[in-house]
Amino acid sequence: MNTATETPSRAFALPVPDTNPAPPLVMRLARDFGAAWVEETTVAAWSAGGGDRVVLLAGDPVRFPEGQDVAAVLPELMKSFPNRFQIAVVPRDNEDAVARRYGSQRWPTLLFFRDGQYVTAIAGMQDWDVYLNGVAAALTMPPSRPPTIGIPVVSQGGAGASSDSSCH
Repeated sequence: MNTATETPSRAFALPVPDTNPAPPLVMRLARDFGAAWVEETTVAAWSAGGGDRVVLLAGDPVRFPEGQDVAAVLPELMKSFPNRFQIAVVPRDNEDAVARRYGSQRWPTLLFFRDGQYVTAIAGMQDWDVYLNGVAAALTMPPSRPPTIGIPVVSQGGAGASSDSSCH
């Protein structure tokens, strides 16, 4: 695989591991649509490259075959939102770490970033109109915290606490 840095989005290109090659539709994203290969240690730097960025967590193609459907739909979304976002894919052997970092618990998932900050995610294979509305919203909404950061803690006697002493 060519890891040249022809464009800024390719600056973090990684070779696809020979022991666990990516499925053909994921490989196509990198080969034909300029997707960068990122992993847990490079996704933050890649997403900070400026503008809106989308990372595909396709998942295991045997357990989550719809990940390949999302890999096929992503170029169509790029056409519907021309020059609005850059894309990256995560090698399968690093997807769990990236998913944990950004609170993704479902495969496939599209993670949205803007100027290095997490914005939102669209999980699962969706109907076309759901994707169009979801991507349009993601491209206009402000950055937010990934779901794994900032879990609110409420003390027993704090605001919103019930008189029940159990945790449920």
